[in-house]
Amino acid sequence: MQITDPTPHTTEASRATARRQQILAAAAQCFREHGFHGASIARISKIAGMSAGHIYHYFENKEAIIAAIVAQDLETLLTLTAELRAACNVRNALIERAAEGVLDQLDPDSAALKVEIVAEAARNSHVAQIVREADATCRRELMVTIRAIRSAAGHDDTPEATADMVEVLAALFEGLLLRTIRNPELDRKHVAQRIQLAINDLLDQPG
Repeated sequence: MQITDPTPHTTEASRATARRQQILAAAAQCFREHGFHGASIARISKIAGMSAGHIYHYFENKEAIIAAIVAQDLETLLTLTAELRAACNVRNALIERAAEGVLDQLDPDSAALKVEIVAEAARNSHVAQIVREADATCRRELMVTIRAIRSAAGHDDTPEATADMVEVLAALFEGLLLRTIRNPELDRKHVAQRIQLAINDLLDQPG
């Protein structure tokens, strides 16, 4: 019986993953600095340190790169919501982790990239579909989390009421992207504390 050593395949897969991440990091930098249309594959390849042909081996076009960036952000959020629902006190866990989310949203590089992607979604129907599908998944997961918190507190909310709470929560965090661009000197720690208070109040609102 011949035993195949899986190491070469594992190494190649790891190398491919590293190259994809290298491309995504370079593309993110280009999108922030030059916008979607100014970030040519040639520019991305120069920053990534590989040929344009190599980039096309991993991504069909710039829209595919955006899809991968959005997918990464979505995976991070899905992991977070799963961790929250596994916590002993889901409400406390949500409020505690909200501070980390605020700091992430207020990071200038993160904000610049996300704003650029949303701006392109307003012009490009394909990118809009990518962004909206990810948003729909995020909202569904947050609805499950909010419903669990509210139910534990004795609230019997309609799906519409829960959806409204999720929209308010999303607006709080997405608004931070613009605030850090408009007012880069804002006090991140104090904003995070106020957002936590706002979330706490939101969770106590009647359905």
